[in-house]
Amino acid sequence: MSKSLKRKPIKEKIFFTPLHFCQYGVIFLHPFNGNFSTFITRFVNMIDRRSATKTILPLFVSFLVFFIGNKGLAQNGQQLFNQNCASCHHPLKKGTGPALQGLDKRGPWTDRKNLYAWVHNPAAFMAKDPYTQALKNEYGGVMMQGFSNLTEAEIDAIVKYVDDFKPPVTPTVATGGSTETGDNSLLFGILTLILAVVALILLQVNSNLKKLSDDREGIPATEPVPFYRNKAYIALGIVILFLVGGYYTVKGAINLGRNKDYQPEQPIYYSHKVHAGVNQISCLYCHGGAEEGKHANIPSLNTCMNCHMNISEYTGEKIYKEDGTEVNGTAEIQKLYKAVGFEPGKNANTWDMELGKTKPVEWVKIHNLPDHVYFNHAQHVKVGKVQCQTCHGEIQKMDEVKQFADLSMGWCINCHRETKVQFKENGFYSIYEKYHNQLKNGQIDSTKGITADMIGATECQKCHY
Repeated sequence: MSKSLKRKPIKEKIFFTPLHFCQYGVIFLHPFNGNFSTFITRFVNMIDRRSATKTILPLFVSFLVFFIGNKGLAQNGQQLFNQNCASCHHPLKKGTGPALQGLDKRGPWTDRKNLYAWVHNPAAFMAKDPYTQALKNEYGGVMMQGFSNLTEAEIDAIVKYVDDFKPPVTPTVATGGSTETGDNSLLFGILTLILAVVALILLQVNSNLKKLSDDREGIPATEPVPFYRNKAYIALGIVILFLVGGYYTVKGAINLGRNKDYQPEQPIYYSHKVHAGVNQISCLYCHGGAEEGKHANIPSLNTCMNCHMNISEYTGEKIYKEDGTEVNGTAEIQKLYKAVGFEPGKNANTWDMELGKTKPVEWVKIHNLPDHVYFNHAQHVKVGKVQCQTCHGEIQKMDEVKQFADLSMGWCINCHRETKVQFKENGFYSIYEKYHNQLKNGQIDSTKGITADMIGATECQKCHY
């Protein structure tokens, strides 16, 4: 006798999709006019009751990754600009080269492909483009070096940073207060916290909905586990703490000993902007050791007195410290006189250097390299023809000097990989006959030239021996 088989009713399963995640917001943001049971019915019919827990969290994490990734892209554009462009360009001001803001709306660079070609090989592009030839003549015959290492995405990031750049807020009066820096880290942190709370609320709502669904279907309810005893929550918390703690630990270890933007207050307020910028005093007049030896050296006070025997008052534009307080330039000159024992009005060629009447100026060192690193200024300044601004930033625009670059190993190696060596009319490189012959024969592209790493600048023993 055949037995009739009863088929179990097949419960329709609704798969959770990203559309549902958007609909959550519609439900919570839409004005609530009905009763609670109607609201629950709408919500239950939208999702698969048993899959929401497994899907909400991954989507939330993906959203956070996308959200943080956009911030990282903006930071990447700024970092690329500082590493490759800032020594010659400013977004808003003319420098060694033109101001860059709006460059994608001028000349041939309205076509982004032309911009890529220009950045990768300026010499080849300029040979057939009158616009860039005119720019070269306008800026004293200086031509931009090529950056063949930059990808198109990195160039796009630089352009976006330049176009979005806004000048920093500077104090107009001596208030003694701090200025706004535009750092949005706190805002991003608050938004992340809010999104995390929303995710936890959604998980709790899902749990309550599951209980209501089970009650309606007659499934016996189980005793809920408190969140602080829930193994999934505990494991998630541990993973988050591990990732956050590991990130800050590694970041701190990498930056150990790096002092980028370090700007100490000096015993005498010395403005490089006034001396090297306004008065056009050569860097090598004070730091002559940079051309002759390993150290750039701090000039002796005798060097200062060569000019300040006759200049006892400051009559230039007003100078302000970083905190907005005005600097009395004349009073700072008097500190110099006191240090060397000089009294204005007496014989300008002599001053009292008797022990006890003079006091050395205790300058605060800014740039420090680890003891295991060898760096020679003369090798870069005299042989390599590297400008001071490459490593020290626009020093001629700084009042109080700060450390421009982090001077990390990666920063130095990138510079050695990208910087062209001046082979022509440079006797130091005359021994490299192989490269000279390859340049003449066309085996090496003369527009790209010889980079420092091609002659061994990235070998370990060059800096560590």
